[in-house]
Amino acid sequence: MGLFQRLFQSKESKRKAEKYKIGMMKTRNGSLSSLKEILLKSKSIDEDLFSKLEEIFIMADIGVDTVVQFVETLRESVRNEKITKPIELENLIVDKMFELYLKGEVINTNIKYNEGGLTVILFVGVNGTGKTTSIGKLAYQIKNKGKSVMLAAGDTFRAGAINQLKIWGERVNVPVVSKSAGSDPSSVIFDAIKKAKEDKIDVLLIDTAGRLQNKVNLMNELNKINRIIKRETNTDSYETYLVIDATTGQNGLSQAKIFQEVADVTGIILTKLDGTAKGGIVLAIRDKLGIPISFVGMGEKITDLDYFDIEDYIYGLFADFFE
Repeated sequence: MGLFQRLFQSKESKRKAEKYKIGMMKTRNGSLSSLKEILLKSKSIDEDLFSKLEEIFIMADIGVDTVVQFVETLRESVRNEKITKPIELENLIVDKMFELYLKGEVINTNIKYNEGGLTVILFVGVNGTGKTTSIGKLAYQIKNKGKSVMLAAGDTFRAGAINQLKIWGERVNVPVVSKSAGSDPSSVIFDAIKKAKEDKIDVLLIDTAGRLQNKVNLMNELNKINRIIKRETNTDSYETYLVIDATTGQNGLSQAKIFQEVADVTGIILTKLDGTAKGGIVLAIRDKLGIPISFVGMGEKITDLDYFDIEDYIYGLFADFFE
């Protein structure tokens, strides 16, 4: 039984995915709005239909290269399974998108806590993606699980970023280690790790600058930060989350590729997924970067940061198929 049938039959899955259904309404009502109608009205599965599907998926921001490969996979399955009715492509599209994301892997996006000491989580990404807000929301979530949390204001390039992190620290009621704007970011991280150890903090969340004007400077800065983290924690096992704004689409993907070159990214936080009509960017990120989505932001509330669930996401994309 395919994913389509499982989700269609499971009321529990529908309830669990309701947040995605609501959050991805813009995508369903926008770029994917004509998908079901085209499948219903098409009389046969031919090249004209595949061309229309390509156009729809590209408009959903899945990405041209990914879409071309995906549609070719559909063609092959249609031939092999001798599918003749266009509406039967509903099941196939859902199943193949599920496979496109998983890539045959077992994905675990849970935070890898260092139970014997300090857990460090480094945040990278372009300024304006919602990086600092994501740090605050994740700090709230981790604290609610009974762990002590500290924040480090490593984006010393902007005084606004330091102040914003301090505001989040007050809101969540966790300490923030910071220095004045223009200070060496590495010195902030060094002091934060030292302080976190002294205070027996469980989790340290580190903000970093998101300047892309000079990739060499960005690489040098992040390399220095990484060396300090590894040296002071005596481990190279820590999370580095890349924060991407879903509303920027393929531009955000291009920025992400640069950060992937300069940082050992372990997961992605995709913000503002509820604010875009092009929610297919999730599949483009996974296909092009090979990195799983760890968290998604859908909403303004402090609780609106959730572990990413591929089944819930696909249900949110194709909820109209299930009704």
